[in-house]
Amino acid sequence: MISKCLYPVAGYGTRFLPATKSIPKEMLPVVDKPLIHYAVEEAMSAGMINNAFVTGRGKYSISDHFDISYEMENEISGTGKEEKLKEIRELLANCTFTYTRQKQMKGLGHAVLTGENMIGDQAFGVILADDLCITEPDEDSVMKQMVGLYKQFRCSIIAIEEVPRENISSYGVIDGEMISDNIFRVKDMVEKPPADKAPSNLAVIGRYILTPDIFDLLRDTQPGTGGEIQLTDAIKAQAKNGCVMAYKFKGRRFDCGSVEGFVEATNYCYENIYKKK
Repeated sequence: MISKCLYPVAGYGTRFLPATKSIPKEMLPVVDKPLIHYAVEEAMSAGMINNAFVTGRGKYSISDHFDISYEMENEISGTGKEEKLKEIRELLANCTFTYTRQKQMKGLGHAVLTGENMIGDQAFGVILADDLCITEPDEDSVMKQMVGLYKQFRCSIIAIEEVPRENISSYGVIDGEMISDNIFRVKDMVEKPPADKAPSNLAVIGRYILTPDIFDLLRDTQPGTGGEIQLTDAIKAQAKNGCVMAYKFKGRRFDCGSVEGFVEATNYCYENIYKKK
């Protein structure tokens, strides 16, 4: 039903300088796979096999990763090391990959709008790769959970989690009506509010399913917080004009946009995934 996923990957990753001076932050490895690899695996698990990247200058290694490396693969052919390519070969065999450039850094909303030609007139997923979401082996991925909700509500779905009040100013925050223990109908959204003005401690994280009317709303969205076109503002308009659901997902999310979160994710994945392979 939802076959496309959009990845805004044009950002500079300045919190990881000097590492990200020449390496995209999305290519930083959590143990043995880069962040963007985890993101595409999650999308594929939800049936989103057509991957659309909004990229920028110096991001060539992302497209190189999702391609065949003839020299290296020939070098390790027939050796035990070839097994290490099993997962990436599965992605290449089952998915398509398209790319466009975000020529100016005007915010997440602008990045999503830049990807319109790759998406078309259909609902689609959005994954921010530096929010790494891990679920138990017997649980659906976060995007697959959200696809199930989309089938039920047929409207935009955003992933949320509770965060400490002292950290709330780093997130988009919802004001919502509880439908069930983990589902809220969104009434309002605020981008990076001060802790004392936040409507809740329910923060939006980097997983979305958006209906295609979001593109018209983004075209009409004026620059907001930080002088950028905020995706939050367009989703807020969507909620007021129709319906947006927020979902407290099952799983664990790591903020790999921060050094602390990246190290925490690496340790967790090493102990709970890599060592069990």
